[in-house]
Amino acid sequence: METYFNHPWNLSEEEAVKLQQKLAAKVIKEDLFNSIKYVAGVDVAYSESSDKLVAGVVILESDSLKLIESVVIEDTVQFPYISGLFSFRELPPIVKAFKQIKTTPDLIVCDGQGIAHPRRLGLASHLGVLFDIPAIGCGKTRLVGEFKEPESKRGSYSPLIDNDEIIGSVLRTQENIKPIFVSIGHRISLTTACKWILNLSPKYRLPETTRLPDQLVNKALANIPNNPNPK
Repeated sequence: METYFNHPWNLSEEEAVKLQQKLAAKVIKEDLFNSIKYVAGVDVAYSESSDKLVAGVVILESDSLKLIESVVIEDTVQFPYISGLFSFRELPPIVKAFKQIKTTPDLIVCDGQGIAHPRRLGLASHLGVLFDIPAIGCGKTRLVGEFKEPESKRGSYSPLIDNDEIIGSVLRTQENIKPIFVSIGHRISLTTACKWILNLSPKYRLPETTRLPDQLVNKALANIPNNPNPK
């Protein structure tokens, strides 16, 4: 896979913020895709004892959720941990992993935010714009915004609101289980994004596009020498 929008990664905090603002204007917030046959999930795990990290990408068949392909790469941290600039830390190794994937996905689901971000450019939106592929942010926790708890049944949701703008949905994927935070990444509407997350979460709170790469990268991280404590 080739990136559609290339930019440097060796940036200062101020430069990164300005780039986020520029890229946020490129996010498309409506359905702009044909059929979706293959869905990608991504994750990154960090060593607690070094600057090593592991990035993983899985490709699932959208109907069966069968694993079609997976890639794991080992890399080193290049960007400091700064709230709101997480994508500059995680995307370089994720992009490297995508370049090894043979199956081009029709949709990418990220364990993180899309436009539910202070500058409306979380990991999923940044990645979606880079590859110009539909993307969904699916976070375990809220980064920004206020919400009311949705009803307890599967499929219930409530709006995530920031400055009078709906930036995501707080979605219950399983009955009586904590909700997750779904937001537009790129080239998809919020309604369609929620439908896809429910389809990808038949049994568990988190979608298979989060669960499988998480297992993959943590197993790989545990096998790195002198790294006894994976996340």
